[in-house]
Amino acid sequence: MHDHRKLGRELDLFDTDPLMGAGLPYWLPDGAIVRHTLEEYVREAERAAGYRHVYSPVLGKRDLYEISGHWDHYREDMFPPMDLGAEQVVLRPSLCPHHALIYRSRSHSYRELPLRIAELGGMYRAELSGVLGGLTRVRAIHLNDAHIFCTLEQAVEEARAALALIARAYADLGIRASRYRLSLPGEGGKYVADPRLWRRATALLREVLDSSGIDGSGIDYEAAEGEAAFYGPKIDVQITDPAGRESTLSTVQIDFHQPERFDLHYIGPDGAKHRPVMVHRSVIGSVERAVAHLLEEHGGAFPTWLAPVQLAVLPIAQAQEERAHEVVRRAVARGLRAEVSGPGDGTLGARVRAARLVPYQAVIGDREADAGLAAVRLRDGRRPGAVPVAELLERIAARAADRGAELWPAA
Repeated sequence: MHDHRKLGRELDLFDTDPLMGAGLPYWLPDGAIVRHTLEEYVREAERAAGYRHVYSPVLGKRDLYEISGHWDHYREDMFPPMDLGAEQVVLRPSLCPHHALIYRSRSHSYRELPLRIAELGGMYRAELSGVLGGLTRVRAIHLNDAHIFCTLEQAVEEARAALALIARAYADLGIRASRYRLSLPGEGGKYVADPRLWRRATALLREVLDSSGIDGSGIDYEAAEGEAAFYGPKIDVQITDPAGRESTLSTVQIDFHQPERFDLHYIGPDGAKHRPVMVHRSVIGSVERAVAHLLEEHGGAFPTWLAPVQLAVLPIAQAQEERAHEVVRRAVARGLRAEVSGPGDGTLGARVRAARLVPYQAVIGDREADAGLAAVRLRDGRRPGAVPVAELLERIAARAADRGAELWPAA
């Protein structure tokens, strides 16, 4: 069983410092590579699915969150307001109010809908010290968030497409959903008091779940009271770590509340104003929680496309170091991440062990250097033998491009 906190420090991926504060991890170079690669993957997937990306500030006036309902229903999880002259500003606990304002800043026709906007943005939650842990519960969160503004008739299909996008991402990342949950409101004043909107949104999400999955045959799910967002129900995609602990990674929500609060509208084919529906969705949730889960799921042996170092080049002796550096230069030119581990780093056996989590190792001795070859060792223990350097780089590039799990498929 793997603990991402221990692995993250052993592999020099991330760490914390008391002077920065609890729940505020920093990313070291190799961890930054994993995070950047994951973020670029998500952006690419979103662009292909018709999303357009925006940036919005991590601060907002208190008034913004009073309008959205966060101040009334979510204040205990927010950091205290900061006084700026006569105004108060708040570190945002969510991106959706900002995206509502971005939508409201321009007039929209029904012909533009659905309008899909996405952002990998920072937000802040005032988590208590006792619940903080590694990357899974932090105070500074970088969320893969998106909001789709659409007509009522488009809402089910947009939410269904979001679930399909989540399923594709999980397949590429090697993540397994343990179950799907329809999160409903519970007792108390935590939730917006509008039964009509709750009933409409819940009915639509049930329709989404019942018509999703393979061949539209539906997805098995469990309803859970008390787990909804304060403004509406949501579909939570649950994951389970190797210790059996369950958490939410991805979400899909249908929201009628915020379009009303922000008076959002579009011009319909009749020339009149109509209220859009706001579909919230997150493919991989927070980058922090996603990396934590991937670390524990793969034990630090990331898939080739996510690995901080994809190829370790190991010259047997100093005489082959220049050839090893040449291999690395060629690999980098192919867009691969490669490093030389030379005799100065220890015996060959020690260097092989140190690079045990690197997907590919290329050992270069006199024979390989003279013939333009590399003796290949794979992370899974196989040794395909000596192959031309060009062939090795082609194979690694192909595995990285198709995000395949197999390191060396049979010919």
